[in-house]
Amino acid sequence: MEKYLNEEFEVEAKNESIEGLKRWRSNVSLVKNPRRRFRNVADLDKRADAEEKKRNIQEKIRVALYVQKAALQFIDGSTAADKYKFEYKFSVDGFELHPDEIAAVVCNRDKAALKNYGGVETVVAKLKTSLTQGITEEDIPTRQKIYGCNQFTQKPPKTFFMFLWDTLHDVTLLILMVCALASIGLGIPAEGWPDGLYDGLGIILAIYLGVIITSVSDYRQNLQFTVLNNAKEKNLVQVTRGGCRQEMSTCDLVVGDIVNLSIGDQIPADGIFISGYSLQVDESSLTGDSEPFYMDNKRQPFLLAGTKVLDGSGNMLVTTVGMRTEWGKLMEAMTDNGGETETPLQVKLNGVATIVSKIDLALDLLTLVALILRFVIRKAVHNQFTHWSSRDAMKILNFFTIAVTTIVAAVPEELPLAVTLGLAFASKKLLKQGVLVKRLSACETMGSATCICTDKTGTLTTKQMAVDKIWICGKVISAIGNKDVLESEISNKVLSIILPAIFINTGCGVIKDKEGKISIIGSPIEEALIRFGLVVVGDFDIQHREYKTVDIEPFNPVRKKMSVLVAHPQCGLQAFCKGAAESVISMCDKVVDQNGELVPFSEGQLKTIGDIIDGFASDALRILCLAFKTLDDTVSGDTIPDSGYTLIAIVGIRDPVRPGVNDAVRHCSTASIMVRMITGDNELTSTAVAKECGILTDGYTVIQGPKFREKNHDEMKDIIPKIQVIAKSSPMDKHTLVTHLMNMFGEVVAVTGDGINDAAALKEAHIGIAMGIAGTEVAKECADAIILDDNFTTILNITKWGRAVYINIQKFVQFQLTYNVVLLLINFISACFSGYPALSPVQMLWMKIIMDTLGGLALATLPPNDELMKKPPVGKGSSFITKAMWRNITGQSIYQLLVFMILIFDGKRLLHLTGKNAKKVLSTLIFNSFVLLQVSNELTSLDIEKINIFHRMFDSWIFVCVVISTVACQVAIVEFAGSLAGTVPLTWQQWLISILIASGGMLVSILLKCIPIGIKLDLSKRKHCNNENYNIGPKIA
Repeated sequence: MEKYLNEEFEVEAKNESIEGLKRWRSNVSLVKNPRRRFRNVADLDKRADAEEKKRNIQEKIRVALYVQKAALQFIDGSTAADKYKFEYKFSVDGFELHPDEIAAVVCNRDKAALKNYGGVETVVAKLKTSLTQGITEEDIPTRQKIYGCNQFTQKPPKTFFMFLWDTLHDVTLLILMVCALASIGLGIPAEGWPDGLYDGLGIILAIYLGVIITSVSDYRQNLQFTVLNNAKEKNLVQVTRGGCRQEMSTCDLVVGDIVNLSIGDQIPADGIFISGYSLQVDESSLTGDSEPFYMDNKRQPFLLAGTKVLDGSGNMLVTTVGMRTEWGKLMEAMTDNGGETETPLQVKLNGVATIVSKIDLALDLLTLVALILRFVIRKAVHNQFTHWSSRDAMKILNFFTIAVTTIVAAVPEELPLAVTLGLAFASKKLLKQGVLVKRLSACETMGSATCICTDKTGTLTTKQMAVDKIWICGKVISAIGNKDVLESEISNKVLSIILPAIFINTGCGVIKDKEGKISIIGSPIEEALIRFGLVVVGDFDIQHREYKTVDIEPFNPVRKKMSVLVAHPQCGLQAFCKGAAESVISMCDKVVDQNGELVPFSEGQLKTIGDIIDGFASDALRILCLAFKTLDDTVSGDTIPDSGYTLIAIVGIRDPVRPGVNDAVRHCSTASIMVRMITGDNELTSTAVAKECGILTDGYTVIQGPKFREKNHDEMKDIIPKIQVIAKSSPMDKHTLVTHLMNMFGEVVAVTGDGINDAAALKEAHIGIAMGIAGTEVAKECADAIILDDNFTTILNITKWGRAVYINIQKFVQFQLTYNVVLLLINFISACFSGYPALSPVQMLWMKIIMDTLGGLALATLPPNDELMKKPPVGKGSSFITKAMWRNITGQSIYQLLVFMILIFDGKRLLHLTGKNAKKVLSTLIFNSFVLLQVSNELTSLDIEKINIFHRMFDSWIFVCVVISTVACQVAIVEFAGSLAGTVPLTWQQWLISILIASGGMLVSILLKCIPIGIKLDLSKRKHCNNENYNIGPKIA
């Protein structure tokens, strides 16, 4: 069975081919209700249609751009502009640009039309906004009314009645309803009113109850997905409004807003470039062209929604939002894209359901044949073969109804749906714990992760940075927060140099609220520098008023520095640079001494600087160097120089390790998960932080990125098992490490990332995890999950829930298969030897409700526990139905079959049942014992291995409610629904017998779990992991 599942029902968790998805679909058969079972499976035809629509829209945009470029060479600018003009002059509440007119100009990138308007300044005036102040809050409703909201057309949510309609598409239920109506039609003439009504009416009511409960469960599950999808749409952007720079949702943008763009942002709306530096944009998501280009006011001033900022920074004026953008139209075309790709566990459970369905159908047919043959033979023996009555027709109809009901009750359609239920429940819980799961299979796959490649800043550390030490004027100053000390230690001449280096060369914005409280918007490391500068000078804007920015080279992870060229009335042109020590010091040939003089580097000074950097790094401080250069008249003033700088200071910035990280890393080690840290910091800083976090252990090594990149394939194979930290790394180092871990060593790799250059690694890894706070929109788009609090300990929650989902589905499968085996066999054996089944159709339909819908809800939603993190991850290709599960299924099935065979064949004598109701009492006792035994089986399935199953039973209120409601409903059915369910009230002694039989199932479970199961755990393929630190614990694979 496992071999068949691994061959025919095995798919990759990520980037599975269309052929692989089609293969398992072709092997699925005997599906009762395809609409419901495959609701959460990708529709490949719809996906292909959506991709075709996407390509057509992209082609349309691309062709339009090329045609426009060609046309502009031959037509007059005014003519180009006129084609967008309306017959009447547009003016509403002072807004003088029609939304469709400006949308067409920007979408078609018509520079001639823009020039004809009078340029950007005229467009700004017509849209009643300001390039420096932005819009005011008061006219936002008017803007939304005229130009629309920045939201895309969404597929309408499914209503409860849609789920009800899907549930009613079960073929067997429809057949059963026809049988019930026929039973009523034949029963009333044969047995009279109302006795002839009860059998058929009982079936109809049971079907109605089952359909309602199933539909409610599906609807609630869909609501959970709706919450997740809404959370995915919440993207943030920096906007200038009312003169203040603020962060807001892209959905709140309106025409006229001034958006501040930086590297890694996704452009939220169509607009016009206002100002910026080295702003490079990738339009491949919109046009399909992969070649990026730079934005400027003359050659390329138009920005389109959905494109991405690859480099630089800039400001844009929003001109078109929502469905008037081409990106909005593209998103509308992709709303029905066939759904999310199914997870490996869903596919495997579809395989299990297919195998069990075939066995079920074969036994059901044998049961039907046995019942009909026995009935016909009995009539022949009694010479009644030629005499047929309505009662005979009722019996044959009843036999057929029993066979169909058995198919309804025994075919495990809920198995693959239970995976979706478990993943939806886990994803909703994770959202409350700070994790947004973008792809369901990520939660599932994370449970099998064997390696986590993590960033340092913001993930392992708090990202609440502050300047801890500074080397300036040849001395180290530690009292950073004391203004008097700083002013006494640093001369005014040196302050006049360092303050512009801090305040001018920055991407941060400093804003004050109405109460005068300062807020800094920007990267944490720049925020730390700004706060240090504000200790000395309380006004950020003083420096900006004195200097005029000429050019900016924004920070880039490859360059590892940021530079700015400015003009000052007295000092002339000056360049300021800050960045990593190795990047900045290599550009310097002088240093500022204690008197504020610029002196050339000497060998002694270089050695001192090296010692200072090493000392700061050993203290786990991030190193940042500040430098400047005054340009003379002979130097061109349009480019930022890359040499001849003077070193001003070396800044040591403290970024404390997050509380709980050390424990989280230890838990990962216990769970056989290797944690590796990849950071751009130097080796000493990385080593100090890794040791503080508990990542770097004895026998393992730290390697620098440049050395790592020099290794060939064979050297990589030898060195990677020993690497726990890569320092001075580039984004490609992370991608290389992830690729080799997956391909060379078969690891299941999770990787964290926040920058645009992490996109390749996030896409390549089995689980890409982006940071919610520090992460760029590009990184978030490529990720499978987003950590909303940027905390490493939160990653542990994904692992726990991933493992919990897997083990919960195993519990449900064990519970379901035990029930299926017993139900089919007792009905078959009873039909063969006694001529009637052990359970009636109504009774089986009731058991379907408690076994499938309620059983799945109870077991698939169990919360994780700490014990899960003491087990190794389940490896790829491991048997889903483990030996322990087969042991439990076999033992429980044998016990239940023995009990019911004894009751069926000798129950009347053993229980001293006499009188005309003896048969009904025995039937009711068998039904009651069967249900209570399944409740007992549900309880014992709480833990596949451990004997004590009660210690975590109350961790899940859903489980407790399901068990209590099942028992309560069973009492009501037995005692009060006799006519409809075919039962009679039982005495307290008979109830006690049923309870003792159910308790026997728990005793059998205890005995079974005492039987050892031999497990051979092969860790040879994972010899590069820190095995001596692993506490393998109870095995699950």
